[in-house]
Amino acid sequence: MKGRAVYIKTFGCQMNEHDTERMLGILEAKGFIEVEEPRKADIIIFNTCAIRQKAEQKFLSSLGRVKYIKKRNPQLKIIVAGCVAQLQGEKLLNKAPYIDYIIGPDNIHILESIIEDQSERIFIHENSNVVNAKIPIKRKHSVKAWVNIIYGCNNYCAYCVVPYTRGRERSRPAEDIIKEIELLSELGFKDVTLLGQNVNSYKDGDIDFPALLEKVNEIKGIERIRFVTSHPKDLSRRLIYAMKNCEKVCEHIHLPLQAGSDKILKLMNRKYTYEEYLEKIHWLRETIQNISITSDIIVGFPQEENEDFEKTLNALKEIQFDGIFAFKFSPRPGTSATRLDGHISEEIKANRLTEVLRLQDEITERKNKALEGTIQEVLIEDREGEYSTGRTRTNKIVKIASDIALGSIVDIKIVKAHRHSLEGELIQK
Repeated sequence: MKGRAVYIKTFGCQMNEHDTERMLGILEAKGFIEVEEPRKADIIIFNTCAIRQKAEQKFLSSLGRVKYIKKRNPQLKIIVAGCVAQLQGEKLLNKAPYIDYIIGPDNIHILESIIEDQSERIFIHENSNVVNAKIPIKRKHSVKAWVNIIYGCNNYCAYCVVPYTRGRERSRPAEDIIKEIELLSELGFKDVTLLGQNVNSYKDGDIDFPALLEKVNEIKGIERIRFVTSHPKDLSRRLIYAMKNCEKVCEHIHLPLQAGSDKILKLMNRKYTYEEYLEKIHWLRETIQNISITSDIIVGFPQEENEDFEKTLNALKEIQFDGIFAFKFSPRPGTSATRLDGHISEEIKANRLTEVLRLQDEITERKNKALEGTIQEVLIEDREGEYSTGRTRTNKIVKIASDIALGSIVDIKIVKAHRHSLEGELIQK
């Protein structure tokens, strides 16, 4: 293939964003440059998400819009990667025969041979060697970086397609993770986020997730350590103490609750009760001062009655999360939730979602308002004109009307709080 321009559109979570960085790394090593418009590209890649129907529909709309480009330029290669690719495989080719290649999350490395040309078109086989793959990465940021530590998931939550798209859990060798982060430190990165569908399950020989955090904490040059996502059933006191004792681990955790009703949690196959979840919230807040806790909520799960939904609202009031991601239940192919009785109408789901978001907006705004007048340590991640943007250790976004060097860690006085961000002033020393 002679083309040297690639357009890539990413849907979904941080795992997909990081997979995009890896695909761009492969292509850049082969002389490709990234372009912002699909019509200027020699390769178009859609890195897809299948976690909800809405994300899948967004991808299909984008795919439809490039059909005419392929018609005008038959040499153009269209590649569908990610979770929809893995889930649909040949069905996707039948639906859109103008697609050239289908690549699942375990097979990103195959891009290198596709560039040279490849007779096969579908690559969705499980690749156990993905944990050892040495793939170049083109980082989107210069201050913060994602580092994958575990692939796949063994939990089989009733609503979730991830075990079917990303396979069973496989942990990367700790030595490889440490080497990657040491290199990031040498390149000037300050903030690393350890990625996995369930980071708490990480295990490489004698090294579990708390031990890995302790090792990363020792790497010079790295100032902040974050991780997503944690499953509540595996959140141990040992991990909480590791978070407290490792000074570089930030005071923030994303801990998906999903529902406040034990009946719904059981139907979801979440493997904990609301009381067990609440106990772990108490552990976190007792052990780590001023910890910020965010979560995920699903409304309209099959058989969710009004009293079940009320329990979710009560949970939000009781726990007082700093923020949430909330979604309507979306039936996904192959998951056990699709076979349950008692599916909820779209109208009820939409009303419940609106109510959850309204309540949480009030909570988030109130918690942010409480930060006005406080001094926060902020890592500067971005600059635009005279403004700099960064994050507190508790993962709050702060906008500052000062031109501050990227990667700087500065003390900022919070002067105004908004629902989803803060405004601050640089404290001159």
